Amino acid sequence: VFEAIGACAAGTITEDELGEIERNACPGEGACGGMFTANTMSSIGEALGLSLPGSASAPAIDPRREDDARRAGEAVVNMLRLGIRPSDILTKKAFENAIALANALGGSTNAVLHLLAIAHEARVELDLDDFNRIAARVPHIADMKPGGQFHMTDLDRVGGVPVVLKHLLDAGLLHGDVMTCTGKTMAENLAEINPPQPDGVVVHPLSQPINAEGGLLILRGSLAPKGSVVKVAGLSQEQRLFEGTARVFDDEDGAMVAIMNGEIQPNTVLVIRYEGPKGGPGMREMLAITGAMKGAGRGYDCALITDGRFSGGTWGFCIGHVAPEAVDGGPIAFVRDGDKIKVDVANLSLDLLVDEAEMNRRRQGWQPNPPRYTSGVLGKYARLAQGAEKGAITNLL
Repeated sequence: VFEAIGACAAGTITEDELGEIERNACPGEGACGGMFTANTMSSIGEALGLSLPGSASAPAIDPRREDDARRAGEAVVNMLRLGIRPSDILTKKAFENAIALANALGGSTNAVLHLLAIAHEARVELDLDDFNRIAARVPHIADMKPGGQFHMTDLDRVGGVPVVLKHLLDAGLLHGDVMTCTGKTMAENLAEINPPQPDGVVVHPLSQPINAEGGLLILRGSLAPKGSVVKVAGLSQEQRLFEGTARVFDDEDGAMVAIMNGEIQPNTVLVIRYEGPKGGPGMREMLAITGAMKGAGRGYDCALITDGRFSGGTWGFCIGHVAPEAVDGGPIAFVRDGDKIKVDVANLSLDLLVDEAEMNRRRQGWQPNPPRYTSGVLGKYARLAQGAEKGAITNLL
């Protein structure tokens, strides 16, 4: 729908066609149909061992959902009897399994934020380096939207998340000895389900992956010293190196106006700042902006960089969670229109091509933009939130 809005603004479809898309885009109940954030996190629930094996992929209106609900109640009672606690399930190995699955599925960039935050609450040491370490050895094998062809119902049809988990386990890319909510290990669960082998279309075999590396990568460099996140699932090899000219906006709204007015030219790097955990505050979801870019024809010849975050429905050259964020005086705060920015996914780098002397001049006398909220829940959150590289948590202990 958001891509259609951009296409309508660009004149490539009519308002009537836009209306037709809006009326038919999301039929029925349940989460968005692709490997967006909701389905990514439900899949990760299986990999962490927190949700029942095979429960992630069934459609919302499927009768199996009633069975899942009954089995969930039984599992809770069983865990109480066995004395299994969340801390017994949420181990470092479990988080490594979750990261492996997210990469194999080409899942949402929001998985990085959520896993970091969950690990913090579970008192498990997890950082951005773990994501690149695992992405380097776990290929992207599920051809799922938004970057691929298929929906969650298609994955369900070929066996669901267990197909991917078992394939990774058999290749030594998953820890099979971790405890799960069934009271059994991951390996025991998968042996009991005995899922089919990858069908070769929705889920590729590891011998013929969609990409040799995982779908989520962490980039660092002079523009993101503490890290940033890019979803490479759906990007061709040619799209993984980009150098362009910055067009800077201090919020998403200004960037949206520029796109809708046709002001964004090829080889532009849109920089949207003050949308991070503190600066937003709250890292509002950016789907409208990325969809409008693609609909307006700027999805392949431009890049978007932000200290905010994206919808799981985002695809293309979009880099989020840039840290430190602008309100903390990160380099993104000092980018100016016309600056050159280079993104090199192969080298995991994101660089602002401005020399240090000039950066020091820009830092002199700098003050962050005034906070958008000084009271209420958002005001409190802005004062307590930590950086995206830590999962945007608010626990200061």
